Amino acid sequence: MSIRDGIFTTVAVAVSAVALAGLLGTDAYSRAAGAEARGLHALTMQMQMACAAECEGEQARIVQLRELRNPEAAR
Repeated sequence: MSIRDGIFTTVAVAVSAVALAGLLGTDAYSRAAGAEARGLHALTMQMQMACAAECEGEQARIVQLRELRNPEAAR
């Protein structure tokens, strides 16, 4: 039984490696990764816009802290 399991495992690994190589060889993977990156960017921009009016004072404090930490960069 263990020989049969070993053969089955070897065939399964080989088939999955070929399938993965086929997926990476097409544009499907790069399109999915690009869509994910665009979605994350859109979500980030939406959160920044939502916080723009509410967090105005906090934004100014962040700038002040940056200037205090690195006074030469503020010039």
